[in-house]
Parts: sequence; C-alpha cells; structure tokens
Amino acid sequence: MKKLGLIHEGKSMKVYATDDPERVVVEYKDDLTDSTGWRIGKVAGKGALNNRITNHLMQVLERNGIATQYIEELTDRETLVRSSEMIPIEIIVRNVAAGRLAQRFEIAPGTPLRNTILEYTYKNDELGDPDVNDAHIIAMGWTDRDTLKTIEKTALRINDILRRYMRMADIELVDIKMEFGHDAKGRLILSDEISPDTCRFWDMRNHEILDKYRMEDTSMHDLPAIYERIAERVLQMDIG
Repeated sequence: MKKLGLIHEGKSMKVYATDDPERVVVEYKDDLTDSTGWRIGKVAGKGALNNRITNHLMQVLERNGIATQYIEELTDRETLVRSSEMIPIEIIVRNVAAGRLAQRFEIAPGTPLRNTILEYTYKNDELGDPDVNDAHIIAMGWTDRDTLKTIEKTALRINDILRRYMRMADIELVDIKMEFGHDAKGRLILSDEISPDTCRFWDMRNHEILDKYRMEDTSMHDLPAIYERIAERVLQMDIG
C-alpha cells in the first residue's frame, strides 16, 4: 500500500489517497475546535491519542459485529481505513443531560434521562451543522428511509456496547456523535472517529469531565493531561 496525495482535510484529521481506491489513510491532527466547530488552538499529542483511542474502540465494536472503517494502525497518528461515501448527517446519542440538550431545556447537566435520546444534525460547516429530523433527511435525499432505520438501530447498539465497555473503566459515556458511510462494497460502516473529541466521557466516581468539553469549565491547559488520562484508562482494557 502506497500513500498518495491529500484528498480532504477536516477539523480533526487529514485524509490521503492510496494506490488502492478502496483504502485511504487518515492522519489525526492536534487542532482543537469548540462546540460550534470553530478552531481555537492545538493540544499537543491529541492527534496521536485520538488515533489510538479510536482504533481501540473500533476494534471493540468489530468484535461485537459492528462494521467500521478500521483496517490497520500505521503510525502513532496514521491509520489505514476503508474509503467510504459519507452520509452527510451526524447522529448524536444522549444518555445523560449535558451540553446543548441541557442548555435548550434548562436541565442541570448530569440529570439522568428516562430513555436514550437520538438526534441528528446536517453536516455543513457553513450552516453551523443545523439540527434536522428524519423527515428532513429523507426529503433532502441524504439517505433513504430503510438506511436511516439501519443507522438508528446500529447507532443505539454502538452506544450500548461502548457504554457497557467504558463502565468497566469507571467511565460514563454521557453522549456520543457518530458518522456513517458506505464502503466500496456498499456496506454501511461506522466512519470518522470515537474519541474525547466526539464523546462526553465523565468519571463515574466524581463526574469529572474527561473530554474536550473540559475546556468550558477550566482552560485548554488542562487538556493534554485529560487526553492522556482517558487514553490510559481505555487502552489498558482488553479489546475482547
């Protein structure tokens, strides 16, 4: 496999073509964005840690029957993944009130929810990733109804698997953002990343924030140590 030119650069990673059209290389960046997607700086070592955390958790999901982009970790920052045609929606699964949900409904962060909530946003930086519902998604042709139902079912299963897994490390999965695409064979696969950039992780013992949203309570200076701590607790567990 030969790494070729850059084909896309996002907020948290770069994507490079390879000599195999069904595979690409993703390179994780140290860039940090806030909850609106605005780039606010860098966190030293974040890219390497997110690469390792994502790959570890995707292998956990693969062992539990979830199809993901993961193929092989190449370096501390680079991973070989399946090329996919992305569906332009982001799926947010919420287990505990936090972030925008808590703000919108004036609920105290940390309030348990009576049931898991599933939400969607349209992936468009210029529009600020607006909230959408299933009617919007079907009407705009971003995917079809059957695929959307499969996405919902898969997202909830991923949430259940990871929530149980993280609890073994005394970590509460408060919420998680996911993206899906179709690989070259037409399979629906989990793409993008699973990391402290896309999940809210709280310590189950004291509710300490162990993700990028820690900066909202303190400052960016705490974040390198926070990413190190979550990586240490996740990576020491068996994939299963």
